[in-house]
Amino acid sequence: MSECEKHEFENTLALHTAPTLLGVKCANLVSVSQSERAVRSYVESCAESAAAHGVRMKILCRCRERTLVYVYHEKLLSAWLSRADVGNFLSDHGYTADMSFEEKLSLLTARMSCGSFPHEIGAFLGYPIEDIRGFIENQGRNCLLCGCWKVYGNVEAARRTFNIYGRCRDILCDRLNKGLDMFQALKISKEELS
Repeated sequence: MSECEKHEFENTLALHTAPTLLGVKCANLVSVSQSERAVRSYVESCAESAAAHGVRMKILCRCRERTLVYVYHEKLLSAWLSRADVGNFLSDHGYTADMSFEEKLSLLTARMSCGSFPHEIGAFLGYPIEDIRGFIENQGRNCLLCGCWKVYGNVEAARRTFNIYGRCRDILCDRLNKGLDMFQALKISKEELS
């Protein structure tokens, strides 16, 4: 990946995955225009630096000219997937309690296809289960609020969360615009997010 491509990719990551990169959200999904080969090269080259921040990246699929990258904070995602309500929801979609974290991610990856997302992707992105169920029951319509996801439950909690995610994006994008690379930019204090 050239320096220009790397800069473009890091800006895309900051814009779409800042809450996860900063350890506020368990996971994000981003679609990038770079080739899978270039993205894979970046993911492999920064794996150690990302892991130092608790972050992992996984290519879920490739469609036409886009590569879908799943960015997750391993500790936060593992804790989220361990919650009873999330486990119950996932069990309704074929994920068993005895599956390891890696097996769950493998099954999700296998279910991804071009233009089609399994409903359980919402659980892997940390969306409230009531909102995922509401989305399924309403076929994506009739939401109470539309932001980072479609909200069918607690609107005020969702608004607060959307604001925090927006603040993460602003901080990270600002730092990249000032010339820092991704992993220099991630070294911020929690006070900056308040």
